[in-house]
Amino acid sequence: MGKLTTHILDTSAGKPGKDVTIQLYFLNGDSWDLVKETVSNSDGRCDEPLLEGSALKAGQYELVFHAGSYFDAAGMDLPEPKFLDEIVLRFGVPDTSEHYHVPLLMSPYSYSTYRGS
Repeated sequence: MGKLTTHILDTSAGKPGKDVTIQLYFLNGDSWDLVKETVSNSDGRCDEPLLEGSALKAGQYELVFHAGSYFDAAGMDLPEPKFLDEIVLRFGVPDTSEHYHVPLLMSPYSYSTYRGS
């Protein structure tokens, strides 16, 4: 059974990205449909997979991480507008039987991702 998961690491602080709002969208024709909205837990993870089983469909997805709000709550004094506010990751899911783990490593000025396991 396939699933989609994520987690967030704040590389500027060397700790999990706690209480980050995450939105998941699916490309449906010409529009992006909101599938799920959640908040990361104290370990920077979601309490359950974003999608799993028959809810995971082949196609294009977009994760939006509300990093700016996280950095505000962490007390970082960043200039406005922030260099990174909402971090958007677009990726494809070709095989719904597989596990797609899409982590985010972020700081106020950079981010990276990869397909994890």
